[in-house]
Amino acid sequence: MLGKIFFLAWVGLLGYANAQQASQPQVKVNMLNVCSPSADDQREISSALSRVPKQPLFAPDFEVDRGRTSMQENPNFLQSGQSAHVSSGDDTANWVRIRREFSVQALFSTVQYSFSTDPKNMVETLVFRVRDPKDLMQVSIEDSASAVTTPAAMLTTNTPATRIKLERFGKSSVVLARCYTTDTGPAPDQSAYEPLFQSASTIVANYRGLLGARRMVPEELARLGAGARRKPKPLGKKSAAGKTSSGDK
Repeated sequence: MLGKIFFLAWVGLLGYANAQQASQPQVKVNMLNVCSPSADDQREISSALSRVPKQPLFAPDFEVDRGRTSMQENPNFLQSGQSAHVSSGDDTANWVRIRREFSVQALFSTVQYSFSTDPKNMVETLVFRVRDPKDLMQVSIEDSASAVTTPAAMLTTNTPATRIKLERFGKSSVVLARCYTTDTGPAPDQSAYEPLFQSASTIVANYRGLLGARRMVPEELARLGAGARRKPKPLGKKSAAGKTSSGDK
């Protein structure tokens, strides 16, 4: 009789555990194919880029901000497969942000341009936020380059876009990124997506001028004590006795 009671208790506990597991919500993970988006995703990207105004009417309101951030972790603009070098945790990134508001008739409410530079990378990001999001919420375009020159020099060059992202309401994001050779394989053929990358690059170049970034970014970085390449220290002159002199008396 006692064994039967233990058996019934064990069955009850097993049924309770199964019920608890069944009540747990299932987690669904969506894997984004950023190197080779589907035909539908390509059409969405093309449609979103085409809706960005080429000659916008800005409202009088605007913001310009600057700052410095410690590189405690990898920047979110670096994705696996990209060729940019990761800065160490002891480095800092200097950045400038410019935000403008569109007139009330525009599809987008604001545009935000940001430029970030650290000892190894320079990154431009352009974000358009939709005024009344129903499906599309925002469009972001990004490009990056190795910090082997000054920000002013990069801003005079139309750096190709490396990443396009559409954030959607209640849906997963749509992303297209340039993918490079990795340890696990060669770079994929992305020639079919080149028109999308070119369109995104043209938008960044256009808004770089509309927002005055070519002039404003170097000026704001200079206020942070950044933005110019360090000049090498002059070598001391050798005296007749063969000793090195700095020239100071």
